[in-house]
Amino acid sequence: MEFVMSALELRHLKSLLALAETGSVSQAAQRVYLTQSALSHQLKQLEAAYGLTLFERKTQPLRFTPAGERLLALARELTAKVAAAERDLARIRQGEAGEIRVAVECHTCFDWLMPAMDQYRQHWPAVELDIVSGFHADPVGLLLSDRADLAIVSEAEPQAGVIHLPLFAYEMVGIVAREHPLAAKPVWEAGDFAGETLIHYPVADEMLDLLRKVLAPAGVDPARRTAELTIAIIQLVASRRGVAALPYWAVQPYLERGYVTARRVGEGGLYSQLYAALRESDAERAYMQDFAQTVRDTSFATLPGLSPLPA
Repeated sequence: MEFVMSALELRHLKSLLALAETGSVSQAAQRVYLTQSALSHQLKQLEAAYGLTLFERKTQPLRFTPAGERLLALARELTAKVAAAERDLARIRQGEAGEIRVAVECHTCFDWLMPAMDQYRQHWPAVELDIVSGFHADPVGLLLSDRADLAIVSEAEPQAGVIHLPLFAYEMVGIVAREHPLAAKPVWEAGDFAGETLIHYPVADEMLDLLRKVLAPAGVDPARRTAELTIAIIQLVASRRGVAALPYWAVQPYLERGYVTARRVGEGGLYSQLYAALRESDAERAYMQDFAQTVRDTSFATLPGLSPLPA
């Protein structure tokens, strides 16, 4: 019997998963750290090898053909098995017990952190997970004083004894009541906030990207109002008590229901980043590395509009 080498590789399956989760070739290319042309070439080679079209390119989001769906099902099954095997090998090498105390500095972190933690517990049942209560202006300080093991931070600031694992980037959008005059403007600039009341979380200005990256450099200092919860901010905006800037993935359900309207801040958009900071001495622990990977995988699979950060 003649042996025929398969055209299919694990990288192809990962590309198909990225396509399914993002719905576009350009966004999928970012996810797998390829240029759009390189990913398109990879996919065309795969289609040529099987003589079949895998997805319809002119739909938005793109739609998989029956052949593409078959390979996508294989991708979901096989990549999960590969990840499980790699975790098993890590357990054999390093052991499977440990503790991760997580500190966060962002109010919206729990929207994606809790689903990721639920998924992680299935992978590492012997690792104790805990949340360091409250929101912390200096979560890295908790790492260095051994009061936390991993911190979710928005800046990868170099610090002795600490490393940063990239999680994801996301767009912050301006939100306003549907009948507000700013709803008619597709892109907001710093000056658009000057006569408004800005509603935000009760944190220091340096923790608010809108203030730090957009308003402060332009010398704009609008009136302020704070609220603890995302839904409270959205309700205040919908009631025309002010405007806000929130992550797109956090407001998308309310946009779909028509509660508020979202607009881009700046021509290129206002983007924020999230990293997992941990002690350098813990960097090689498999269960710590896999926690960051689980956060990335779960968030990209469930939250709209995320972008990868450089490794």
